[in-house]
Amino acid sequence: MNVISGTENMASKYSRDPDWWRGAVIYQIYPRSYQDSNGDGVGDLLGIVKRLPYIASLGVDAIWISPFFTSPMKDFGYDVSDYCDVDPMFGSLADFDAVIETAHSLGVKIMIDLVLSHTSDQHPWFKESRASKDGDKSNWYVWADAKPDGNPPNNWLSIFGGPAWQWDGGRMQYYMHNFLTSQPDLNFHEPEVQNALLDVAQFWLERGVDGFRLDTINFYFCDQELRDNPALPPEKRNASIAPAVNPYNWQEHLYDKNRPENFAFLRKLRALMEPYNAAAVGEVGDAQRGLEIMGQYTAGDDLMHMCYAFELLSGDTPSAAYVKDVMDNVAKLAADGWACWAYSNHDVERHVSRWHLNSAGARAFTTLMMCLRGSACIYQGEELGLPEAEVSFEDLQDPYGIEFWPDFKGRDGCRTPMVWEKSNQNGGFSDAGRTWLPVSYDHIPLAVSEAEQDPGALIHHYRRAIAFRRAHSALRVGEMSEPTVESGCLVFTRRSETEEIFCAFNLSDSPATLDVPAGNWMAIGTELNSASPMEDGKLHLGPWQPCIMLREQGE
Repeated sequence: MNVISGTENMASKYSRDPDWWRGAVIYQIYPRSYQDSNGDGVGDLLGIVKRLPYIASLGVDAIWISPFFTSPMKDFGYDVSDYCDVDPMFGSLADFDAVIETAHSLGVKIMIDLVLSHTSDQHPWFKESRASKDGDKSNWYVWADAKPDGNPPNNWLSIFGGPAWQWDGGRMQYYMHNFLTSQPDLNFHEPEVQNALLDVAQFWLERGVDGFRLDTINFYFCDQELRDNPALPPEKRNASIAPAVNPYNWQEHLYDKNRPENFAFLRKLRALMEPYNAAAVGEVGDAQRGLEIMGQYTAGDDLMHMCYAFELLSGDTPSAAYVKDVMDNVAKLAADGWACWAYSNHDVERHVSRWHLNSAGARAFTTLMMCLRGSACIYQGEELGLPEAEVSFEDLQDPYGIEFWPDFKGRDGCRTPMVWEKSNQNGGFSDAGRTWLPVSYDHIPLAVSEAEQDPGALIHHYRRAIAFRRAHSALRVGEMSEPTVESGCLVFTRRSETEEIFCAFNLSDSPATLDVPAGNWMAIGTELNSASPMEDGKLHLGPWQPCIMLREQGE
């Protein structure tokens, strides 16, 4: 592998702000469900090209595209069989080049979803590895002998249910899989595996990508001694990573992930990315230590730029007290790190349904996200206020939902196709007679064509909130004070070298009254329904209303 030669002129070739990611707003695209360009019922890369002007109109800084690599699609692209090619379902490498060129011409950066912890069992690497214990790639995956009684080597569990080990009769050994049995885990203790994956990253950097979303970044290494995970007491179990019906939540995952050996590899990856001014956001999948690991993985300037935080993907509607606790924990565990916040994604129920939000609540939480310290990630369709779709068992595609139905209905309800036009039978997503998941009838009235014509539609609030964040350095990159809860409202300030912004959020359906803070503050954010100080010296916040005020530094 050669990751250095030929990079002498990269600084000029890839001239861009190396800190573009800090405070960026990233729009996640699930490509199967965004736009179908060829009438086969599945979204594709040229469909994304068609919709890039719309994405740019939102004002976002970057796009994160979920996997589009060659794959048997057992886990819809998160089971990769060729890291350096596009699955024909999504198009071709030339189509991806068109995505890059069009996005860059519109001022939008492209991040792609790299799934490095595991491959498909159809990947040539795994086929060679399972063929022999003595081959060149025999050690490229996590293999282990059975216990004397034939049972798996330890008690590790799969997130998708059952043991994390699958017997292979050819090698007469078990291989490890944190997800489906068709997703064997790579052995990062093997230097050649690390080199091969760094080559994959460089392939896409050379193609022009601006960064990566790194799937399950804390799963890369497992314990070389394969020690059993200890049991987790019931009071500490958390279903944020796996559904409550999954016994995966019953273990403390000390040995199957979160290993200290990961730091050296992450430093290699960061060093590879630096000449390109590219950025990475790592997905930390851990229910107990997520913020701690985020802090560790983003500390300093030689590890990851950001980590994807799960705390605001919570099941219950975040109260002011809850958000304060999250931010306090960030300050305690990740003070030198950088979070990337999200309310929705391709793995969880859409947040307007999950939190039972009305229109005012959806606006309030959007404004809040744009005022929090960190970067922000929004998921396709949330700008339209799309609720979770109902998907019948007969239409279900997600293996996770099929495994745990009906206690857990899987992830298909947040993955149904994007709706563009009210008049089209498939919402403008596809001309096919049948789409890979059915378009939700409840989504059609919320289509982009309708929202654009409605001045009160949520999409316009998203545009205003994103533009407001971009206009204020304190919100993009500034420090954040320790939040307080006053009269049930979340209160904090953001500060940069040139400005200080006061933020108060009433995250409830009851009115609240606060004292006006001392100092020479100017009310701003009226376009975001921000309250203004009253003559009685009080701030009167209606249900789900913010108050945002500005003063220049030095006043």
